[in-house]
Amino acid sequence: MKELSTRAISGAIYISLLILSIYWQYVLVVLFFVFGLICMAEFKKLIQLESKAPYIVFTIMYLGFSVWCLIPETDAGFNEAIQILQVITIFVQLFLIKDLFSEKTIPLFESKRFILTTFYLTSAFIFLIMIANNGKEFTPLLLLGSFVLIWVNDTGAYIVGKNFGKQKLFPSVSPKKTFEGFLGGLFFACVASYFIARLTGELDFTNWLILAIIASVFGTLGDLIESKFKRQAGVKDSGVIMPGHGGLLDRLDSIIFAAPFLYLFLRLFPYVS
Repeated sequence: MKELSTRAISGAIYISLLILSIYWQYVLVVLFFVFGLICMAEFKKLIQLESKAPYIVFTIMYLGFSVWCLIPETDAGFNEAIQILQVITIFVQLFLIKDLFSEKTIPLFESKRFILTTFYLTSAFIFLIMIANNGKEFTPLLLLGSFVLIWVNDTGAYIVGKNFGKQKLFPSVSPKKTFEGFLGGLFFACVASYFIARLTGELDFTNWLILAIIASVFGTLGDLIESKFKRQAGVKDSGVIMPGHGGLLDRLDSIIFAAPFLYLFLRLFPYVS
């Protein structure tokens, strides 16, 4: 009971921080900057990278793109820079998916460690800020809706998997995840997309439904990839900053991996709607 209470309290603090800050642009930028540094510290331990350079790269890239996005007079080259970052990020993530399915362990040679801290982690926090400022307009409900889809997917997958799960999804990486749980999470995320569309008014139901599918599929892949990193490192959690939950990276792994794909759809949305 005590562990359950501790888990509930730390989870409530995390969610409250996010929801309370999401409507203030600069507060949100600062919060994600802090979250990013914490996740960077946890991820560096997982991949056994001692260099301080990733902190410097994260600070320069994250604050640079954030200022570039938030100040209207700095439009020149912004779209081109975001497109280049997005292409490289998705390319790196596709390689991580390949490593998840085709390698016993994820290769972690020195240069790849730096590539991952830059284009797996740093860029993810940049795209979270981009989602909240889609088209250089402050769109906090898009970001909040994306988080809700991830939370609903995770909760639905847990409930369905625990009660009905039989077919293991990826037993060598995450023995508790089941195919039934994945489908359950996808189903509940799709249902949630209807209510998000009605309550936010940001996008229509069809587009939120597509975002729900993206969040469910790539969020699950992100969770599995982080589980593989932890298995290789021989640890259960990425950290201890959230009592009862583990590390902050454990809570954000799904949205971190899904964010570039969610933002890609939002960028393409004006051309396909």
